[in-house]
Amino acid sequence: MTVAVFSFYVFAITTVAAGLFVVVSRNPVHSVLWLILAFLSSAGLFVLLGAEFVAMLLVIVYVGAVAVLFLFVVMMLDVDFAELKAEMARYVPLALLIGVVLLMQLGIVLGNWSFADQAEGLRGAITPDLNETHNTAALGRLIYDDYIYLFQAAGLILLVAMIGAIVLTLRHRPDVKRQNVIAQMHRDPAKAMELKDVKPGQGL
Repeated sequence: MTVAVFSFYVFAITTVAAGLFVVVSRNPVHSVLWLILAFLSSAGLFVLLGAEFVAMLLVIVYVGAVAVLFLFVVMMLDVDFAELKAEMARYVPLALLIGVVLLMQLGIVLGNWSFADQAEGLRGAITPDLNETHNTAALGRLIYDDYIYLFQAAGLILLVAMIGAIVLTLRHRPDVKRQNVIAQMHRDPAKAMELKDVKPGQGL
């Protein structure tokens, strides 16, 4: 067994085990930590595939930003997880039914799976020869030259989804004191400050 094969099995087993612990962990903080481990193991698999750029993106974006954000949100929010678990227990039969249906569908797909003779050639025709160009340059050429319109459409869909989430969750409450930046910029220093004549031995 070579080092690459051994590393693949280590990263693959770690990824599957970490994903399982994300679901079964009772503590949500532990779930986020297992999720970070799953991301790091997936990055290791991308390195073994020769996609170092994608691996670094996975570490920087998902581990360094998304997972850490999840961790801060879970630790800062005062959520009663016992009450949430009690509510979730009512939907366990429905969840089991959906899980059985999904497993049956996966079994049907895997049972009828067949490889086409031209599949390898079609996959190889999309990407350029890695002996002539670097994989990062090939990825950039593929995204920004061949599929630029689909890439821009995906970005627009994500932008619309982000704006929609902000609009749906934005609530202006009159009882909340908010910062007025324009009023702070245009305030008069003469009116904003007041001098007090404090005599010795007296407080304010």
